[in-house]
Amino acid sequence: MDDLDTREWLLTNGLGSFASGTVSDIRTRTYHGWLFASTNPPSGRTLLLSHLEASLEVSGKVVALGTNIWGTGEIAPTGYKLLRSFDVNPVPKWIWGEGDWQLSRQLVMPYGVVENGEECELKDQESQFCHRLLIHYRYEGGETAVLRLRLLIADRDFHHQQTNRLDLQFSQVLGNQQIYLQAMNSGRFGTPWQLRWSQGEYQANAVWYWHYGLPEETQRGLGDREDLHSPGYLTVTLQPGDTVTLEARMGFPAELTDSLTSDTFAEAVEAEQERLSQVFGWGLGDYGDDGEELFHISSSSPLWQQLLKAGDQFIVYRDSIAGPTVIAGYHWFNDWGRDTLIALPGLALVPKRFELAKGLLQTFGRYCRHGLIPNAFPDIDSEPYYNSIDAALWWIETLGLYLEATQDWQFLAEQFPIVQQIYKAYFGGTRYNIQLDATDGLIGWDAPNVALTWMDAVVGGEPMTPRPGKAVEINALWYSALCWLSQWAERLSQMDLGDSVRLEKQGRRYAQQAQQVKASLQKFWNPQLGYLYDTIDLDDRRNAQIRPNAILALSLRHCGFSQQQGQQILDLATYRLLTPYGLRSLDPADPEYIGRYEGNPEKRDRAYHQGTVWTWLIGPFIRSWQRFYPQQPLPFDWQPLLDHFLSDACLGSISEIFDGDPPHRARGAVAQAWSVAEVIRHLRTT
Repeated sequence: MDDLDTREWLLTNGLGSFASGTVSDIRTRTYHGWLFASTNPPSGRTLLLSHLEASLEVSGKVVALGTNIWGTGEIAPTGYKLLRSFDVNPVPKWIWGEGDWQLSRQLVMPYGVVENGEECELKDQESQFCHRLLIHYRYEGGETAVLRLRLLIADRDFHHQQTNRLDLQFSQVLGNQQIYLQAMNSGRFGTPWQLRWSQGEYQANAVWYWHYGLPEETQRGLGDREDLHSPGYLTVTLQPGDTVTLEARMGFPAELTDSLTSDTFAEAVEAEQERLSQVFGWGLGDYGDDGEELFHISSSSPLWQQLLKAGDQFIVYRDSIAGPTVIAGYHWFNDWGRDTLIALPGLALVPKRFELAKGLLQTFGRYCRHGLIPNAFPDIDSEPYYNSIDAALWWIETLGLYLEATQDWQFLAEQFPIVQQIYKAYFGGTRYNIQLDATDGLIGWDAPNVALTWMDAVVGGEPMTPRPGKAVEINALWYSALCWLSQWAERLSQMDLGDSVRLEKQGRRYAQQAQQVKASLQKFWNPQLGYLYDTIDLDDRRNAQIRPNAILALSLRHCGFSQQQGQQILDLATYRLLTPYGLRSLDPADPEYIGRYEGNPEKRDRAYHQGTVWTWLIGPFIRSWQRFYPQQPLPFDWQPLLDHFLSDACLGSISEIFDGDPPHRARGAVAQAWSVAEVIRHLRTT
């Protein structure tokens, strides 16, 4: 490999722990390391094992296989030049070689929710959590070789860098082919963990390596230097065909009776493949917004299996709520309400993971307060964040899609009190001055220094796209919610679950309100532009910016706009917003448009919703197109986005965002839940 390949790979364990790095094995981010263990699933992610710095001695010559970039910009050693191949499936695998020898390395992160040694479903509250990484080397050559593996370790939060300080010390206790490690940081014990190996001799040799450079963080205007500690190194003599397996594991468990062998690693890979096969059945999803089959690719297609696998990486167990949730994106996101609910159809309904979908809806419904669904989940003993006007409405929309897919009307009966709680809160008013305007039935809000819609970037306490008043997609969601409520009240009235007469009256009232809102939605129609106003301010001024929120308004199960209006909106959005990777968040002709998402956090946040392309919006665009142009071919070529999935950014996942300007460079989180989910939901071959 002549050039540094900084494309990334990702492993996860269903608890929030992850491992990540690059093809060339160079660490370019704060978030690159081999064991980020989630100490409070899925939170508390802590870097324990950064990597193993490898060198191989063959024929009296020592070859350094690692690749590091230092704070000076120097790259040393340059092991990437000996890298012959890399593959990400089924697990990351590197092969270095020179002359007649080669050394391979593979990594796997076993699924972390286990019971009696067996993997189990996330819903089991009695499960044992396990955070570990297996590393496997194999040597091929004409003569004996000596492999040296130097441990590089840390004890720091995944958002921050480690620096060598007097008050940061690491202890190590050597056992039988294993070592126990723990930091002492400012008088507090760090996270305990252990490393064990199948063969080799360990030598304690504590040193610090200073000033690793992190160029991705430099570009992002964040801390970009790291010091790593090395407690020692492992020396392994290898005959041709020999292997060595290592396991890094959080915690100091009881003495492990099983030994590490090459079979240990192969069994872990096989177990993960079997888990995925059982979860998905590798079957073809037949869920569609209009009941039609949306997929024509084979269930055995490698592409389809890789997409489902990518989606599974975001499903995690949250200990504080004893239930499933969805990591919004890797590397730096936690679980977010809005993101989870939008991603749920692709992650759970299409692959028929109905119990997962039900669990996610239950989890969010359980935390409904003041008629609002959490925008972010709490850690233990912490209050959820409720700073979202649309999460509760997305919960209703997604509940409707779940019920259509499953006909689980008993679940509707269980959740209907929450539905009514949300309705009453929006009708009568709730936090952030969210309330219904009695004159037109539309929902508005007004609160200073907050951003409650999905366009929620805030810089210095100032929302970049505040959108107070009546937002178009919020009221489209409100209309769809009222339609759902009308249908559900009528169905429940027929189920002998209580006062059927009262439910029938409620259903009629919801239907009447829905008709009022549908008529009032015409206030958003801009006949001069043939598009929808983005917001209607409290003083009745209208914002005519061309944003994708109009497409969101067309894409819901119940749509309040006419065929002609829908087609005009789609025509303009196709011309101004559509790119090969999703929809721009603002028309390039707008004076507020920012075409590149780059620079320090403030610059990036200012660009976040001012032209940046969001991949997840391709889903609403496709649903809208299928509704209003059912006989016309979709004006979108899947190939660039699929090429990105297979061979760009994070291999086997889809980025959060792209630049609005060509060539639309991938930006933001390298793996985003709703990006992957919307592709799963709508991909089909032509």
